[in-house]
Amino acid sequence: MEIRTPRLLLRSAREDDLAAMHAVLSDPRATEWWSTPPHADLAQTEVWMASMIANGDQHPDFVIERDGVVIGKVGFYALPDIGYILHPDHWGLGLAGEAAEAAISHVFATTDLQDLTADVDPDNAASIRLLERLGFVRTGFVERTWNVGGEWKNSFYYGLSRSDWLSRPPA
Repeated sequence: MEIRTPRLLLRSAREDDLAAMHAVLSDPRATEWWSTPPHADLAQTEVWMASMIANGDQHPDFVIERDGVVIGKVGFYALPDIGYILHPDHWGLGLAGEAAEAAISHVFATTDLQDLTADVDPDNAASIRLLERLGFVRTGFVERTWNVGGEWKNSFYYGLSRSDWLSRPPA
């Protein structure tokens, strides 16, 4: 499975993506808002990658390539919840939004899902801005939803309906 955008290739994960994804998942800046602490070793990322690969080619969870280099992931490990992570060297360029928009469009075009969801740390201002730019609206707040490295995190919940996505103005 592949999706091309103007600057990116979203595709199914492969075993040879391990080193590049480890560079993302072991970086404390990238994982500050992730659901796990930075990966301590390649073996931890290998388990994570095996799970992503096991979901299969038709599952809408993608690694993100830019200029032939894997820089992160975007998609739906478990529908309908979107997730994304990029290596910090690629932040601030609109790439997460470009990738998320393509993944969302793909899911609404290929499934009958009526709503997508997102779970974001209330302190993750960049991700909140991205979700809201994509049309997600806040639907709730719950304290102590994730225990990451011994620290409890809270969650803002967001939702995006198919009808809102399809009626949005062109980007």
